[in-house]
Amino acid sequence: MLSEFILVGFSTFPQHLLPVFFLFYLLMYLFTLLGNLLIMATIWSERSLHTPMYLFLCALSTSEILFTVTLTPRMLVDMLSSHRSITFVACATQMFFSFTFGFTHSFLLMIMGYDRYVAICHPLRYNVLMSPRGCARLVSWTWAGGSVMGMMVTLIVFHLTFCGSNVIHHFACHVLSLLQLACGKETFSVTLGVILVCVSALMGCLSLIVLSYVFIVAAILRIPSAEGRHKTFSTCVSHLTVVIVHYGFASIIYLKPKGPHSMDSNTLMATTYIVFTPFLSPIIFSLRNKELKNAIKKSFQRKFSPLSS
Repeated sequence: MLSEFILVGFSTFPQHLLPVFFLFYLLMYLFTLLGNLLIMATIWSERSLHTPMYLFLCALSTSEILFTVTLTPRMLVDMLSSHRSITFVACATQMFFSFTFGFTHSFLLMIMGYDRYVAICHPLRYNVLMSPRGCARLVSWTWAGGSVMGMMVTLIVFHLTFCGSNVIHHFACHVLSLLQLACGKETFSVTLGVILVCVSALMGCLSLIVLSYVFIVAAILRIPSAEGRHKTFSTCVSHLTVVIVHYGFASIIYLKPKGPHSMDSNTLMATTYIVFTPFLSPIIFSLRNKELKNAIKKSFQRKFSPLSS
């Protein structure tokens, strides 16, 4: 049985480019952390933002920070290191947390879609359906669901026997790259099962989000004034944009057709989902959400106006 794995990652790239990649991804990583922390701090400090939508956004920022912290620091360290091994236990731990926070993120996007559906299609029942206790319960269920998915996939994968090569052609313990190293009769059925479980959960979330927006668009079209339609739809723009970015980049990576892709291009494509998507999310929410943008401005003015005066 193998005791450790070797992460190929960026080791195949020209060595003179690695410091450039390191600096680029480090800046994106730091911006992701600071952007999400700024959103959380603003929501916490502004009483006007103590609503279900921003509670879910706060939980989403938390899941993004934890997902990024699980994968990116290790990737950055390995870029400048010649020792790229990871122990069996550390690999399993990384896979568990990355799946947990990744699925929690998807479940939260689904809950946020439901929140917009209730707010627009059933405004008179909003305070009843989205009560503080109900919202806290929904957030708890998303984290519990993410943890169950993470534990299930990790136990299934690491129940297999790994023999022969211990080289993972990825910068993280990527499930499909890891399954290629497994041996035994059940490897194919386990691979199929893992793909089926993951795709079913993600497509289930996406289907419910799409269904929510079908009802939302139908409700918006019934609003007589153009200004009313624009104002109502503007409350959904940031969430819808993040959903498109999240599932768009995931589709590019996992649903791309099999072809003569080089290992380097596959590595760069993987970073779009792991680094670039979390980087874009706080930008989208802070720029496209007018209420949050104004709250951030107000918060900065309160902190810095005494200094300037």
